[in-house]
Amino acid sequence: MKKLIVIADWALDTLTCQEFKSAVEGFLKDSRFPNINFVHSSPSTIHAGFLCSQIVETEERYGRPLETVIFLNVDPRFKGRGAALVVLQLKSGIYLLGPNAGYNFSFLKEKLNQAFVYKGFDKGSQFRSRDFYSRICAHLMDGIEDELELEQVTSSEIPIPQGYYIGHIDNFGNIKTTIKLSEFKGKYQFGDMVTISIRNIKKDAKFVKGLFADQAGDLIIYPGSSGPKNDPYLEISVWRYFTEEKPTTGSSEFNNPQPGELVKIISK
Repeated sequence: MKKLIVIADWALDTLTCQEFKSAVEGFLKDSRFPNINFVHSSPSTIHAGFLCSQIVETEERYGRPLETVIFLNVDPRFKGRGAALVVLQLKSGIYLLGPNAGYNFSFLKEKLNQAFVYKGFDKGSQFRSRDFYSRICAHLMDGIEDELELEQVTSSEIPIPQGYYIGHIDNFGNIKTTIKLSEFKGKYQFGDMVTISIRNIKKDAKFVKGLFADQAGDLIIYPGSSGPKNDPYLEISVWRYFTEEKPTTGSSEFNNPQPGELVKIISK
């Protein structure tokens, strides 16, 4: 049986998690020892997509992708109607499923092997994860995806985000952006000052090699721990000892923005 990783904007609610888990277990061929883990996302599909891409990156680097299913459920329903359910197989063998809403799967488009749609799941329940999606999750965990009523589609169904965004903010207040290191190539050198705008707040940050590569207390932008190993996403932060009376963070420097908000780099 494959393990299941759930990324959802309801994952902080213990009742919701247990209801979904019970439904999945009910559909499994053998429900004695299912491996189901929950990761909370904000309602932003940029955030959900970023989380999903990073979990995939880690699974492919250190885990067992052929034994992994990821269910992503963030769906800001348009006029009450949900997005179509898609099932995606990555080149590594990982299966993804969830509503194709916004940018849920956009950061994984280059890794895509096959894409399918499962029709008829865009309405009919307020709790689709429990009532509909749990069965599909269980079938993928059991490895019987060939029995699903899937219709193959092209990757054009998955949009590409324009511009840069906040992908995630960790518990230290470090802002993980969707800007890749390669996008600074030829524009900035380590040691340069970079003007960043978030929420119309403009700040100058020093471009450095890593979080601990500069003096404590300075606002910095640097290659972080997320994204591909050879082309990581940039992070914005303030290296702190957290012994200061009022320690600031990357997040607090920009008035505590939320994942999914725009990040602008002001050209020289």
